[in-house]
Amino acid sequence: MDNRSEVREFLSSRRARITPEQVGLPHYGGNRRVPGLRRDEVALLAGISVDYYTRLERGNLRGASESVLAAIARALRLEEAERIHLFALAQAAESRRAPTRRRPARQPLRASVRAIIDGLADLPVTVTNGRMEVIAANRLGRALYAPLFDAPHIAANQARFAFLDPRATAFWVDWEAITAEVVGSLRAAAARDPFDRDLTDLIGELATRSDRFGQLWASQDVFLHRGGLKRINHPVVGRLDLTYEILRLDTDPDLAILTYTAEPGSPSHDAVKLLTTWAATVDDAARATAPDS
Repeated sequence: MDNRSEVREFLSSRRARITPEQVGLPHYGGNRRVPGLRRDEVALLAGISVDYYTRLERGNLRGASESVLAAIARALRLEEAERIHLFALAQAAESRRAPTRRRPARQPLRASVRAIIDGLADLPVTVTNGRMEVIAANRLGRALYAPLFDAPHIAANQARFAFLDPRATAFWVDWEAITAEVVGSLRAAAARDPFDRDLTDLIGELATRSDRFGQLWASQDVFLHRGGLKRINHPVVGRLDLTYEILRLDTDPDLAILTYTAEPGSPSHDAVKLLTTWAATVDDAARATAPDS
């Protein structure tokens, strides 16, 4: 990822969406050369010089203090996810020399984390990383996301599934919103670690193969997962409306544990029970067909 380009496009896109009237600046009419604020107006609102803001927006965040970044965030009315994104871009810019793109080391999932997800046997549970890979799941988690796991030689990846698998539009009730969230999450991850080769390769693949991904990527939007509602049309048990919570791991900051619950007594709760039965049946069938050890 080109940090300077990311900074330039992000700041200019956030500036373009705000009008002078929205921030209390006079609008003298006539034709403005930009759809939103001008650079001098952002500089005025942030309390910095026009030359300095221009340098920053051209992609050079190196040396920008936290107070300056916070002032720009206020001036551009950045939401929480966007503010975090700006600070992540600034942190990445502090590298004096871009390191070689690398593939992150594949660390085995710690036994304690595996014990947690397997211990929550009555709930679908998955573990994902910043590249949207589902690196682990308990039995119900695998059953819930069965379409992601049915290609034995391809790692389960929610981003690839959402954009490249034709079943995704039926699987996700809110497919359009899901794809926007996926792109926003990948952009946030790329800002945190712009030299993750697997991540940049994934973004390049999706941009090449999916027009919708390209359109969403150009929007410069970012997304911060805080939990919420997932609505799924499961191919076996039907409609599931599930509340998901995200548990962050301080010892593994790139990983997140996601748990899914249904409202007691709801049709989705009954569907989860059916999912449990189906998952057990699938496991029994797999054991029956496995070669003797």
